Amino acid sequence: MDDDSLLGTLFALLCIPALFAVPVWLIVVAFKLVSVALPGRRPDWRSDLLRWSARMTGSGAVILYVLGAGAVALSVHESSSGADSTPAHECRDDHRADHLVGQTASWLPLRFDCVLDDGGTYPSSPAYFWINTLVAVLGLASIALVVANGYVAEFRARAKADEGERGAER
Repeated sequence: MDDDSLLGTLFALLCIPALFAVPVWLIVVAFKLVSVALPGRRPDWRSDLLRWSARMTGSGAVILYVLGAGAVALSVHESSSGADSTPAHECRDDHRADHLVGQTASWLPLRFDCVLDDGGTYPSSPAYFWINTLVAVLGLASIALVVANGYVAEFRARAKADEGERGAER
């Protein structure tokens, strides 16, 4: 078994829990938004919300990446097994299907490309562009929220220290 096949099998197996994680993720986000909107919040709800948002955007990026990698793994599997597997079914719907000679898969960024007889390639689906974009946006948002939480914590620590110094001067 080669490395690509092993990686594809791993992503295909991880895709099943990721499918179950999506509705759980959505329910958790909805409940958190409702809990923030209702009265009776904790005094530190803003920093708690920043930390929670960083974790949820990061987990959303991971879940979405695993689902996209599972789709690539499924395409690779379908294009490499069976009598009617080559060229890949994803590549046959295009007017260039007469010039197909194969397909290539990539895990970073996620893509499954159709290879033409002249050496050119074209994407089998525009969905991979959107999956890659959303994974990048969610990942960068998670990093930005972690940085923002650090700035907020530093700002509060400095404000508390300044407040303590002013109290000592009186």
